[in-house]
Amino acid sequence: MHAILCATPEEMDALRGVLHADPQPEIHGPTRVWRARFAGEAVVLAQAGIGKVNAAAAATLLLSAFGARTLIFSGVAGGLNPALGVGSVLLADRLAVHDYGIISAGAFTPTAYGVIPVGAPPLSGPEPVEEAVRAVLARLALAMSGRLDARLGGVVTADYFLNCATTRDELHARLGADAIDMESGAVAVVARAWGVPLYVIRTLSDLAGGDSHLTYDEMVEAAARNSAACVEALLDLLSKT
Repeated sequence: MHAILCATPEEMDALRGVLHADPQPEIHGPTRVWRARFAGEAVVLAQAGIGKVNAAAAATLLLSAFGARTLIFSGVAGGLNPALGVGSVLLADRLAVHDYGIISAGAFTPTAYGVIPVGAPPLSGPEPVEEAVRAVLARLALAMSGRLDARLGGVVTADYFLNCATTRDELHARLGADAIDMESGAVAVVARAWGVPLYVIRTLSDLAGGDSHLTYDEMVEAAARNSAACVEALLDLLSKT
């Protein structure tokens, strides 16, 4: 079974619009789950809520209670790469949590998630996804050509909304990441632990600068629809493999 996660009501509305889910969700603690079908196969949609804890909890629920064997995260993100504009879709071929690490001598140094930070090397960039996942995402980018600006790229995750051009530029320069969100890296940790593939689709709703809170409000619904369209195309690709 494919399980599709998102964080916010706008993201879920877009998914339900293309996948014709049941009208009412099941409530599992903080997670709301809708059942749907695609190409005759059962799928589930989960609105996790915002942030790493909510996302990891929802992913674990879908794997343990619903028997999901594929995870897909659909939603919006802030842009870090100046070459990308609002509405661009990132298909994450690299992922990392970047607000985990060590504070020493008044400075924070991020490290890979889950290791003991003391003595660990600094995080140098998001970690590549499995080659099989990357190959499917490359096919998805090709399938969306002419419809959306969808491309492979790196996404980093932190428990904050980025509203600062200085931090945006520093993250892009230091980590080589293209976008920032608040959930994907946490879901990647869960997916890796369970040995299941994860496909992350993020449309830029803002450019993570000083006016990102304004752009987000204006563009979140349109950005969510872009990601949902890619999810539909991804499910079609997966149904044929």
